[in-house]
Amino acid sequence: MNPLLIALDVSSKNRALELADILRDVAGGFKIGSRLFTAEGPSIVDALVARGDKIFLDLKFHDIPNTVAAAVTAASDLGVWMLTVHTQGGIDMMRAAKEAALSGSATPLVVGITVLTSLDHDALQTIGVSRQIPDQVTRLASLAQKAELDGVVASPREVKAIRETCGSDFKIVTPGIRSGLETTLLGHDDQVRTASATDAVQDGADYIVVGRPIIEAPDPIEAAQRISAELA
Repeated sequence: MNPLLIALDVSSKNRALELADILRDVAGGFKIGSRLFTAEGPSIVDALVARGDKIFLDLKFHDIPNTVAAAVTAASDLGVWMLTVHTQGGIDMMRAAKEAALSGSATPLVVGITVLTSLDHDALQTIGVSRQIPDQVTRLASLAQKAELDGVVASPREVKAIRETCGSDFKIVTPGIRSGLETTLLGHDDQVRTASATDAVQDGADYIVVGRPIIEAPDPIEAAQRISAELA
């Protein structure tokens, strides 16, 4: 499968569908996150699934096991291809999520959020985590694997360590894809642990998630094609 997942981080259904229509031939799938889902609800998922798109629903479920399981069942009923839960919800919560995915009307991949790409070591320390980021990420990835999740979401800087720890069958989804040119175009960027698409895939990422460098580019199609060419 094409590893490029394009994040439709916009606030309207019309704009999301417009972007999907022009980028469909380049993308392996589309990510719907909290901004678009909050603005438009399940109808945007329905619309894209009906067009045959693979949808990565990135709502980062994090709650008690029963609540997360119910949310995963609802997402499965929408026909999403992959969804996220927070690994820090614990192994029971992750297991409940995976069981719900297997018993729903569809069987989406369930991947666990490890450490957000906006956090650095100092930020982790402020919330009481003393480990270095690679150690924390691999610890959470190992926990997700124990819970039988399909994989994890992590920055490109931890991909190699996860692959070495969790093996070749464990899925790694990688946001934080940037290059020097993209960073210049974006201006202020809150993602601090970044790397190029090429580096992420060479280190072992299965999928890369790219949003603003494509959808905010002067020519989104050209930007997506350039990243796709890097991957090829």
